[in-house]
Amino acid sequence: MIANEITSFYHQAKWAVLLRGLLSLIVGILIFARPLESVAALALVIAIWSLVDGFVNIVRAFALRGVMSHWGVLLVGGVISVLFGIAALYFYPALSLAFAVVWTSLWLITSGFVAVYIAMMERRVGVSWSWTMAFGILAIVGGAIAFVYPAITLVSLLGVLSAYGIIGGIVLLIGAGKMQSVESDVQHAVGGTAKV
Repeated sequence: MIANEITSFYHQAKWAVLLRGLLSLIVGILIFARPLESVAALALVIAIWSLVDGFVNIVRAFALRGVMSHWGVLLVGGVISVLFGIAALYFYPALSLAFAVVWTSLWLITSGFVAVYIAMMERRVGVSWSWTMAFGILAIVGGAIAFVYPAITLVSLLGVLSAYGIIGGIVLLIGAGKMQSVESDVQHAVGGTAKV
């Protein structure tokens, strides 16, 4: 009985990972193939990606309900992603583009301040700290530039999203293949146990 549940879990999760991998790969290739066609396409990609990823996470949350104790976190994340996707489509393209610029800026500035703090801690304990400090300052300056020059930020994000989509898609497809292998191993083990 438990083996059947494990097999069922792997089967459902495999298809969710496969779907996300294919979507990531397709989106990454499309962005790479037509980078200058329209920055508004980035807004649409963000909205659709958010919707699809949110729906996939909601489905996965309910599928993992019996196996994972914190499945509600995945559900909340999925709902937030879907709500953002709907709002991004409604306020197209302004909300997605503004979100992309602000999120990138905040991420860079926050990671910069964290790196500066870590560099100060490294200096106190006598560890080499100059590279960490340089990274922190560079990240803070980069975050400020990203906020002040949104067009450059959006063009840079197109390249990053394309690379992330392609690489992430390939990794997810490999993961789905490995899950297929585990599912086959479990089915083989269950079949072998049943015969004994």
